[in-house]
Amino acid sequence: MKVVIVGAGSVGSSIARELLAHKHEILLIDLKPEVIGRSGLRGAHWLVGDACELSTLQDAKLEDADVVVSATGDDKVNLVVSLLAKTEFGVGRTVGRVNNPKNDWMFNDSWGVDVAVNTPQLMTALVEEAVEIGDLVRLLTLQTGVSSLVEFTVPHDSHAIGLTVGSIDWPEDSTLVAILRDQAPITPSRDDVIDGGDELFFVTTIAAEAQLRELLSPGSGEGQELAPEPEESQAQTESLEADGFEG
Repeated sequence: MKVVIVGAGSVGSSIARELLAHKHEILLIDLKPEVIGRSGLRGAHWLVGDACELSTLQDAKLEDADVVVSATGDDKVNLVVSLLAKTEFGVGRTVGRVNNPKNDWMFNDSWGVDVAVNTPQLMTALVEEAVEIGDLVRLLTLQTGVSSLVEFTVPHDSHAIGLTVGSIDWPEDSTLVAILRDQAPITPSRDDVIDGGDELFFVTTIAAEAQLRELLSPGSGEGQELAPEPEESQAQTESLEADGFEG
């Protein structure tokens, strides 16, 4: 995969280093030629120039790029580069770094941004995820602000413990995509039983987050949405687990 990264500062260089380790073809564009020597990046291609200038992007042959990452410390530059990459060169995937959270609303498809990475927001989410148990935490905004990746750590006194994934009436626009249990990821199936301490990861529309939070909150009780499993089904599950079966 060919990836063009605009901005070779600490963020851009870190991204390049990881992608090079995964054997991707990397081109970095930066205004300052001195960053090449101090970057320590081996195997990367370089272009010194202003990425907001169409001629620079033409020299970079941006039309051949699979992904363009705008990782500078200037939101205006990141927006302009994303827009040019999309409209002038037809790049399939653009990623834009958001430096000021107040500008987050602009990083959408109107400006050619497919994925916006809001570093302050992401760090806040990771801090919340580390300490918040029993509350829904948004980790990432996806698809230009329509959907999000959220996490919920199941408290050990949760009413959801002992229920199977298939027995819960999840909100229509929310999908359980992974369960993290004892630091091991599990691909959820209908028969997986929720346990205390499980980290549940959902892809959901932002509008459905409130429904998901209400469903998982301690005060939701034992209503129809969280109907308990039939005793026979629970017995069968326990029998399989006793035989060493893993879902």
